[in-house]
Amino acid sequence: MTVTRQQLLLDAFATLADTLVADYDVVDLLQTLVETCQSALDVTAAGLLLADASGSLDLVASTSEESRLVEVMQIGADAGPCIEAFRTAKVVSLPDIAQAPDKWGSFRDSAREQGFASVYAIPMRLRNTTIGALNLFRDTTGELDAEDIRAAQALADVATIGILQERALRVSDSIREQLQMALNSRVLIEQAKGVLAYTHDLSMDEAFTRLRQYARSNRLPMAEVAKGLVQRTLLF
Repeated sequence: MTVTRQQLLLDAFATLADTLVADYDVVDLLQTLVETCQSALDVTAAGLLLADASGSLDLVASTSEESRLVEVMQIGADAGPCIEAFRTAKVVSLPDIAQAPDKWGSFRDSAREQGFASVYAIPMRLRNTTIGALNLFRDTTGELDAEDIRAAQALADVATIGILQERALRVSDSIREQLQMALNSRVLIEQAKGVLAYTHDLSMDEAFTRLRQYARSNRLPMAEVAKGLVQRTLLF
């Protein structure tokens, strides 16, 4: 049976809504968010940056190695539409990456090299708090469709609320701790991807898929599985 765009979005909203009432794996939640954007919207790839306690951005989720490389490059250069969306707490639309301003030159060159032609960056914010940016990449030029924009913004808003909710009672230190845990988890996951890619002759994307499937099938946090792989206490 063919899964429709509406079904994909409904499933994603249901998953994100669960974060308001149940324990959840932050990294898996955000990976679901970017994968839903890629599957249900007119985008080629998606990535998500989160800020740590000091306000520095790091990559937490991406749908491909290409989008990961572009996101990491932006962080390194400290410039680009995704960085801009986070800093200004405003949506940044770049319908033609080739026309990016010179200050985004490194981003422009990297994105075009990876096959992207346009990008739409959405700040993850709730009132005056901005915690990151959801970034949608396309391999064609032009503005993102208005319906896709509304859907992406809604997904980003629900995910942001889920992260900041912290059961509505915890203090800001707990929020920063959870964000930092998500960032630390991603470092372990990247290391584990390398281990799986090397030991099983897989691409980085295939390695991540295998890691995530193992975590889900065994009902374990991805960070825990990744730690086992890196420390060689877990083999599969």
